[in-house]
Amino acid sequence: MKITAIKSYMTCFGSRPRVLVKIETDEGLYGWGEAYNHGPDRSIPPIVDYIFEMIQGEDPRRIEYIMLKLYQQFRFPPGAMGLAAFSAVDHALWDISGKAANLPVYMLLGGSVRDRVRVYAHFGGNDGVEAAEQAAALNEKWGFTAFKTGPYKISPDASRWGRVCSEAARYFEGIRVNSPEDWEFAFDAHAKIFEPIKALQLANALAPYDPLFYEEPLRPEYIPAWARLRSQMQVPLATGESLYGRWEFLDLIAAQGADIIQPDVCVCGGLLEMRKIAAIAEAHYVTVAPHNPMGPLATAVNLHFAAATPNFSILEYLLPGDNQWLDEPYLPKDGYLELRSDRPGLGVEVDEKLVSQDAYLHWQRTCPVRPDGSTGYI
Repeated sequence: MKITAIKSYMTCFGSRPRVLVKIETDEGLYGWGEAYNHGPDRSIPPIVDYIFEMIQGEDPRRIEYIMLKLYQQFRFPPGAMGLAAFSAVDHALWDISGKAANLPVYMLLGGSVRDRVRVYAHFGGNDGVEAAEQAAALNEKWGFTAFKTGPYKISPDASRWGRVCSEAARYFEGIRVNSPEDWEFAFDAHAKIFEPIKALQLANALAPYDPLFYEEPLRPEYIPAWARLRSQMQVPLATGESLYGRWEFLDLIAAQGADIIQPDVCVCGGLLEMRKIAAIAEAHYVTVAPHNPMGPLATAVNLHFAAATPNFSILEYLLPGDNQWLDEPYLPKDGYLELRSDRPGLGVEVDEKLVSQDAYLHWQRTCPVRPDGSTGYI
């Protein structure tokens, strides 16, 4: 079997663009993958075209060989956009390999260690009561018992920090007292906090109400700050969406800078690389809760990772909404995604005709402006 073509398609999911990648072979088998939209998103297809020149004619089942070749032939670190393209190519190679073996991808990873994959939903509200009502609605329809929201009820860039923390605590208390006691709630600080002491103060404000985890309070660049913060906190510390390959995660984990890591299968280089990251974490008693604010194709890739990874804990999940470009997206039942043992590859199919209609949406991050005119992190 040989790779004969790689195609990329610009589509959208919700309000954000998505680049999908299709790899074709001389035997008629094909596979699909999804790239992360760091922006500028139209830069991904030319990188995919460049990759094709490197791997044309290769056997798509030689995934380790192909990915090694890409890293070596790029020579320099491929960066955010290069790794997003690598990731999509990796997904498609696994999809082909599963179809060729007539097995779900998770069976190629050693088989499933669990029968279903627990997921959590995003939620929020103006106050704890409203947020609890939204969580209850998600539970009623989909069975979710784990949720994630932001901790900021007043501007962290324009308010006294003590008030930011006390309002966050009041919000979480309202959620707790209006929800079943076994439900779990995580908080994503979105790397908005520059000073570690402020990150610790916010963690202390949330701690009495038992968060599932406290996500990414700091920027990722200086690992010793993460190690120090974790040593002082009383809640599980999670991070990883802004890290890339196994070496960055090794630095974080070896420094004891996180209780939970959150690699993104559309960012880190793909499923093969994420498995290596998870193995490093497992050897350090660290669990994996993948970052996945992505489309339904990325969710399918994550499901296979989660099914076969012993130290997986829980998966971020976005409902597919009115998405029409995937035939049967994985939908939660009782708060879990069911494995599809009867469907080879990733277990989903993309409507190529539909995604061929360029559905590009311009999207970019915007910075908050502080009272003195300086900018803050989004």
